[in-house]
Amino acid sequence: MSVDQDASSFLRLVLRNPINRALLERLPRLGLPDSWLVAGCLFQTVWNIAAKRNPTADIKDYDIFYFDDRDLSWEAEDREIRRVQGDFSKVPAVVEVKNQARVHLWYGKRFGPGYPVLRSSKDGIDRFLVRCTCVAVRADGSGTFDVYAPYGLEERHRGELRPNPANQRPDLFFAKAESYRLRWPWLTVDAVAA
Repeated sequence: MSVDQDASSFLRLVLRNPINRALLERLPRLGLPDSWLVAGCLFQTVWNIAAKRNPTADIKDYDIFYFDDRDLSWEAEDREIRRVQGDFSKVPAVVEVKNQARVHLWYGKRFGPGYPVLRSSKDGIDRFLVRCTCVAVRADGSGTFDVYAPYGLEERHRGELRPNPANQRPDLFFAKAESYRLRWPWLTVDAVAA
């Protein structure tokens, strides 16, 4: 989605986290195809602000997705991981980089079978376990941002945790939801309405 009023408010909150701001400023220069800052560092920043906490509190890592299907080897992805981590070495955070073109090669071994071949970074974002966490932001290097939120932003704003029908793994969903509720107890879990 382009930056409309809802997305604009979300983006203002996301950018209150100085690490998000630094990563988004630098990401376009890296030239990673179809690259986005995704998930936890975005919605957890918003929840921290809602809870009157430091925007960076308890954010374990900052995830960057990109999509490059020209070389699906681990070595090619590892080169990009090292390059990105080198460029972000002065950013005081753990930065995780994942090529979404390769996820189907390892996901089943780690989380169980049934993960499809993805066609873009958005396909990976669409499959996060919790609907309201399906969110990403990218910058074009000129101060313009895109916010991608396939399920909208309202559930995130209200703190409603619902399973994603595109990736139904109930055990993983409940574990993820409970880990969020430990940090933000006001969140609610609705496992039925998906």
